[in-house]
Amino acid sequence: MISPQGRPFLKMHGLGNDFVVLDARTRPLALSGDAIRAVADRRTGVGFDQMIVIEPARSKLADIFMTIWNSDGSEVAACGNATRCVAWTLMRASGHDHAIIETKAGLLDAHAAAGGLISVDMGPARLDWRDMPLSQAIDTNHLPLSLETLADPVGVNMGNPHAVFFVDNAEAVDLARLGPILEHDPLFPERCNIEVVEKLGPERLRMRVWERGAGITRACGTGACASLVAAARRGITGRHADVVLDGGTLTIEWLRDDHVLMTGPVALSYAGTLDNSLLP
Repeated sequence: MISPQGRPFLKMHGLGNDFVVLDARTRPLALSGDAIRAVADRRTGVGFDQMIVIEPARSKLADIFMTIWNSDGSEVAACGNATRCVAWTLMRASGHDHAIIETKAGLLDAHAAAGGLISVDMGPARLDWRDMPLSQAIDTNHLPLSLETLADPVGVNMGNPHAVFFVDNAEAVDLARLGPILEHDPLFPERCNIEVVEKLGPERLRMRVWERGAGITRACGTGACASLVAAARRGITGRHADVVLDGGTLTIEWLRDDHVLMTGPVALSYAGTLDNSLLP
């Protein structure tokens, strides 16, 4: 086998939401949008929904700092599935059952859970219109936004903005067509993640997602958190539910201190090396 010269990476996923994970703690990495998009190409690169770069922690409380890039080259502050994946790698390396991951959205506390799952405290749900942010002062429990059969979403910020639409049949929504239109609505100056959510039972929701900068993904951790918070605000569920995504199920709990706890699996697909022609 040929041993390429380049940068090692891990290919991981959380319920099919897939990542390229790069460790830049000892070898700094300067990324351009073109380089990110090149690696994201599923034919000529590796392919991913998000690229994750692990860097030295900036806070004394954290183990590492995590930077998140969408496949279109845009940066985001939070990604729940990636947080679980990175936490798992840190725990495996340290032998501990706990890790603290620093992001632009704050410090995220992760623990090993039963059955090989990882639980992450995703921080508080932010519900003020300024936190979304929105372009005008509006009650985030009823956003004045509609498109065809979608109407009256709930706005929630989980480190990134989400608009959650409740529908009778999540599978029937043409999310590939409606998602990008809603993502770029003038109400959202920083664009928005779009969820369509169907109630399956008292503590069970079905969610499909259009992620800003990535399109339809098989799972979105922050989207699942936002969906449970939105359902609880509307009285559709209590503060705990299983959220069924295209790739599997996450368990979400909105705690009494307003923090949101997310529990789910992680998977390591393979390790590889990115050629220097893709990344510096």
